[in-house]
Amino acid sequence: MLLQDLNQKIINCNHCQLSTIRKHAVIGQGNSSSDMMLIGQSPGKVEDESNSLFVGPSGQIIDKLLVFAGVTRDDIYLTNLIKCILPKSRRPSHNEIRECSNYLDREIEIVDPRFIVPLGFHSTRYILGKYGLEKPDKNNFHKLFGKKIQLKGIIIYPLRHPTALFFNPSMGGIMKKNYSYLNIFLKT
Repeated sequence: MLLQDLNQKIINCNHCQLSTIRKHAVIGQGNSSSDMMLIGQSPGKVEDESNSLFVGPSGQIIDKLLVFAGVTRDDIYLTNLIKCILPKSRRPSHNEIRECSNYLDREIEIVDPRFIVPLGFHSTRYILGKYGLEKPDKNNFHKLFGKKIQLKGIIIYPLRHPTALFFNPSMGGIMKKNYSYLNIFLKT
């Protein structure tokens, strides 16, 4: 399957109730030939309205983190675990993850990145499960962020979602440091 065919399936998806409230099912964007895929949780209100990834408040933060790291959006492929807006920015349900993760799995197969960078709890938890890795309990989950997990053929590098800075601006230093490794990975 080609990426454009998958994107058409995502755009036309009606497998869960999110399809009834969205304006757009937001598809992956960026360099589909990249060795690196960043995976967010879901589009926000601005992303749903504009049909683009990371263009709202979290997009402004991720752009600053990418600039600090010396990486551009053209260097990477961006996508989300959930393709539709979640009402009131709530957590995705198990059913929504189950339905939408099939699309993410196909994206990973097609793009075939060497570096998978899940952003935040839900994306990281899904990727760990997909590759049969142990998932720490919620109290210890933060210890995964910024840690490289080497598997055969790929590296998983979980990072905090950019929205973490809204809730805890003091994390800016560690997040800059962790995001700076994206450039190093791309050069290897």
